[in-house]
Amino acid sequence: MEFKDLEIFQLVAEKGTLTAAANELNYVQSNITSRIRKLEAEMNTPLFNRHRRGMSLTPEGKKLLTYSKKILLLTEEMKNAVQTNKEPSGKLEIGTVETVIHLPKILSSYIKKYKDVDLSVFTGVTETLVADVLHHKLDGAFITEMDIHPDLLSHEVFQEELVLISDTHVSTIEEVKEEPILCFSKGCGYRARLAEWYKDQNITPKKIMEFGTLETILRSTAMGLGVAFVPKSEVKQMEKEGLIQFHKVPEQYSKIKTVFIRRADTYLTPTIEKFIETIEANK
Repeated sequence: MEFKDLEIFQLVAEKGTLTAAANELNYVQSNITSRIRKLEAEMNTPLFNRHRRGMSLTPEGKKLLTYSKKILLLTEEMKNAVQTNKEPSGKLEIGTVETVIHLPKILSSYIKKYKDVDLSVFTGVTETLVADVLHHKLDGAFITEMDIHPDLLSHEVFQEELVLISDTHVSTIEEVKEEPILCFSKGCGYRARLAEWYKDQNITPKKIMEFGTLETILRSTAMGLGVAFVPKSEVKQMEKEGLIQFHKVPEQYSKIKTVFIRRADTYLTPTIEKFIETIEANK
């Protein structure tokens, strides 16, 4: 069995057709077909169901896909491990929650210094980002600190203070409790902290409204749509301009850390190592 056979197998599984896989690899379709048949012969079992719409994995094919991903990942790590003097290069895929205040500075410093790195940044809520790092979909991610999974390592980035904000017409904490909560989807660390405080206060939110971006949450709050629990650094100027007002929440709920996570069992490549050094330099 050759590594290339596994790569082709994975691509056919992803694309769903031999034609799409052949186009992606710039191969003739007959080459792809013969490689798949060879792999099925070696495994002594059909790996794909063939139908009019294309190809889908058999139960045995799904099992092989799991092992194939692990094998190819270890192969890539093996190559990186023996190239210890290699300058940072290649793809680096990083996830982040929306409110990492130092992120533009970190990314700018890194990209300017390591021009051979193809850096991509994806946003999401903490729980989703953790899952993506665990499943090797991301090389690392900036998240709100939580109980870190044993397969992950974390590097502290900075500590943040969260504030409960409303428009200027909501004056008391009792009025705040009656307002709808404006927040990100479930899995957001800020939302989890606010929910913890509400639970400890025996408060049941009247309504929860989910939004996709921080900017929309802030604008909607200023317009009187509800209240939000957000980093103070993001809303200081809005408060100075009289667009919103702050409401005090006990420190045990409002103090929160942002950390950078990565898998503990993957080889620390120069590309990710230098990224962590850039984080440390820009705290």
